[in-house]
Amino acid sequence: MIRPVLPLVAAVLFLATPVAAQVPGFSVSKQFKLDRLSETHWRAAGQVEMEQDDQRFFADTVDYYSDTGRLEASGNVVFTSRDGRISADRIEFDTRTRTGIFHNASGSASLGQRAEKDIFGTQEADAYFYGETIEKLGPAKYSITRGGFTTCLQPTPRWEMVASRATITLDEYAVLHNPVLRVKGVPLLYVPVLYYPINDEDRATGFLIPTYGNSTVRGHTVSNAFFWAINRSQDATFYYDWFSKTGQGLGGEYRYVLAPGADGQARVYWLDEDETTYDSGAGLVTQPARRSYEIRASAQQPLPFGLRARANVDYFSDITVQQLYHGGLYDASRRQRLYGGNLAGAWGVNRVSATLQRNEIFYGTEDSQVYGSMPRLTYDRAARRIGTSPVYFAATADYVSLLRETRVGANVFDTGLGRLGLRPVVSAPISRWPFLKINTSAAFEATWYSESLDALGRQVETPLWRNFFDVRADAVGPTVSRVWNTPDNGYAEKFKHIVEPNFGIQRVTLIENYDEIVKLETSDFTLGGTTRLSYGLTNRFLAKRRAGRGQAREFVNLTINQSYYSDPRASQYDPSYGTSFGGRAPSSFSPIAVGARVSPTDTINAGLRLEYDYQERLLQTLRLNGAYSLDERLQVTGGWSQRRFSFDRDRLDNTMNLGGTTRWFQNRVGGTYQFDYDLGRDRLLQQRILAYYNPQCCGVAVEFQRYNYPVFDPRFPVPSDTRFNISFTLAGIGTFSNPFGSFGGGTSGRAY
Repeated sequence: MIRPVLPLVAAVLFLATPVAAQVPGFSVSKQFKLDRLSETHWRAAGQVEMEQDDQRFFADTVDYYSDTGRLEASGNVVFTSRDGRISADRIEFDTRTRTGIFHNASGSASLGQRAEKDIFGTQEADAYFYGETIEKLGPAKYSITRGGFTTCLQPTPRWEMVASRATITLDEYAVLHNPVLRVKGVPLLYVPVLYYPINDEDRATGFLIPTYGNSTVRGHTVSNAFFWAINRSQDATFYYDWFSKTGQGLGGEYRYVLAPGADGQARVYWLDEDETTYDSGAGLVTQPARRSYEIRASAQQPLPFGLRARANVDYFSDITVQQLYHGGLYDASRRQRLYGGNLAGAWGVNRVSATLQRNEIFYGTEDSQVYGSMPRLTYDRAARRIGTSPVYFAATADYVSLLRETRVGANVFDTGLGRLGLRPVVSAPISRWPFLKINTSAAFEATWYSESLDALGRQVETPLWRNFFDVRADAVGPTVSRVWNTPDNGYAEKFKHIVEPNFGIQRVTLIENYDEIVKLETSDFTLGGTTRLSYGLTNRFLAKRRAGRGQAREFVNLTINQSYYSDPRASQYDPSYGTSFGGRAPSSFSPIAVGARVSPTDTINAGLRLEYDYQERLLQTLRLNGAYSLDERLQVTGGWSQRRFSFDRDRLDNTMNLGGTTRWFQNRVGGTYQFDYDLGRDRLLQQRILAYYNPQCCGVAVEFQRYNYPVFDPRFPVPSDTRFNISFTLAGIGTFSNPFGSFGGGTSGRAY
C-alpha cells in the first residue's frame, strides 16, 4: 500500500515548486506562493511582485505561459515601466511585444523632465487617464475605451476630458473622440474630435484654448488658434475670430530663428465685416460692409562679406479699422503705416548703408503725408588720427532720393527730390584733463539738390549747390566735487556731489541761396551766417552704500541747458529742443531745458524733462515718468505729459497714464491695471483691468476695458467701446492673444 503513494508524492513535489524557484525570464523580490501547473504554465499567488527588464507586475494572482510570453493577472493589479504606471482589476499582457489589455483601469505617465512646470501649476508634468479598458499598443501608445484624460494630477482633478474613445501617444499627442470638457465635474464644452498635444518639450502642435469676449462694436466674440511647431527653429500660429455683429477674421503668424542675429516674424490678418447698424446715442448709424487687412513683419539676416540685412513692415489697409478694433492705446491711436529695408556693412573705419523706407501719416481717413527715401545711400569714415598729429579726420557722403507726397482727397502733390551731400570733418582735442575737456572741429558741407524754389516760392526742376563751413568748440568743465562721510545716516556711508558745467560755440558761415533750398529734412533748415552759444550745468549726486557692495550709485542727475543765437530764426530749427519745428516764434534764446533722473534704489526710479520759454513766460513741454517695483509682487509705472504752443496758447495737450502689475503666491494670482486720461479735455481715454487665477493645473483670466473714441468723429459709430474677454487655461495647453491685443496682446500662442 505504500509503494503507490510514493509516485504521487514525487509528482506533487515536482509541480509544487518552493518559493525560491524562478519564473523563466523574471526576477522575484517578494514572498508569495509559486505553483508550476505544467511545463509552460506558472501561477503565483499572494503578494506577487515580478520584474522583467524595466517592467514590473504587482497582483494577487499571476498566470504566466512561458511558451507564448502571455501573462494574466488579477486582483489589485499594478503595472509599472519607465513610461508610466497603470492600475487595473485584471490584465492580459504579452511580455514579448510589451502590449496588453487592462480592464477597469487607470494610469499615469510622465511627459518628460523638460516640460515646464509653470504651465502645470507647479505640479509634475504628468498625464492621468482611465477607462473601462486601456489597451497598451506599443512602448508609449495607449487606446482607451469609455474613459477620461487629464494632466491635472490632484486627488480630485480640477478638469478632465471624458471621451468614448481616446488614443494617447506619450510625448506627442492625445486624440479624443466625442470628448466633453469637465471643470470640477461641470460639463463646459463638447466637440466631436479633439487633438491634445502632450509633448515633453515646451512647444507642440495643437489647438489652443478658445477665448470668449463681448464688445459694444463687435458683439459676442469667439477666438481660436492653431499652433504648428514646425521644428525647433520655426513655428506658426493660425487665428480665427468670429464676431456676432460685424463678421469674422482670419490671420496667421510665422516666426523663425536660424542663428543668433538671424531671425524674423510675420503676421497677416484679414477682416471681413458685414453691414452693421449701431445705436450711437444720437440715433442709428449704419456701418457699411468692408474688407481690410493688416501686415506686420520684421527680419534680420547676416550676409557674406560683413553685410547685414534688415526689413520691416507695419501696414494696414484701413485706418478706421485700425483705430476701431485694436485694444492697445498705441495701436488704436496710431496714424502711421510704413515699410522698408536696410543693407549695411562695416570694414575697419569704413561703413556703408543702403536704405529704402516709405512712411505715411494720416490726417483723417483719406488725407495723408508720405515721406521716406527711395533709396538712401550713405558712406561713413570714422574719425582717425592723421599721422602722429593730434588732428583727426572723418567724412560722410550720402545720396538720397527723398519721397514727399501730400495727399488731399484725390489730389497728390509731389515735392520729392534728389540730394547729394559731402561732409569732411577735422577735429582736434585741446585738453583732455580729467576735470576739463575741450574739443574743436571744423567741417565743410557741400550739398546738391536736384530741385529748388523760384522767386515766388514754387518748386522747380532747377538744381543748386549749397556750401558752408561749420566750426565749433565744446568744453566740459572745470569739474568740481565734494565728498561727505556719513557712516550713520542709514542710507550711505559716503555722499559725493559733482558739478559739471558745459559750454559750446558754433559758427555756420553764410548760405547765400538759403531761400532757394527746398526744406524737407532737419539738415535742410541749417541757417547760415549764425553763431550759436550753448551753455549748461550738470549736477550729479552719488552714494556709496553697503547694499551696493561698496560701489557708488548715482541717485540724482540734474541738468539745465540753454542756447543763444545771433540770428533769432535759428531758434526755430534747433533739433536739440523739442519745441523746434513747431511754429515757435523767432527768439535769440532757446527755451530753458531741464532734465532730471532720480533712482535712490533699484526699486524706484523717476525722470523729468521740461522746456520753459522765459520770454513767453510759457511752460512749453513737460514729461514726467516713474516706476516702483516691489520684487515680483508689485510693479507700478506712471507718467504725465504736457505741451503748449506759443502760437496758440489756448491749445493744451495734457495727458497722464498709470499702470500696475501684481503677482502673488508663485504667480498663481495676479493682475494688471492701466488707465490713460486726457487732462486738457477732462476725458478718460481708456481703462483696462486684467485678473487671473491659476490654481495648480487650471486657471481663468478675465479682462475688462473701456475705450473712448474721439468726440464728434464720424468715423466711429459709437462714442465708446466696452470690452470683456475671458480665457481658460489648462495644464499642458498654451494660451494666446488675438491680433487685436486682448489680454495684453503682442504675443502669439503656444501649445504644449
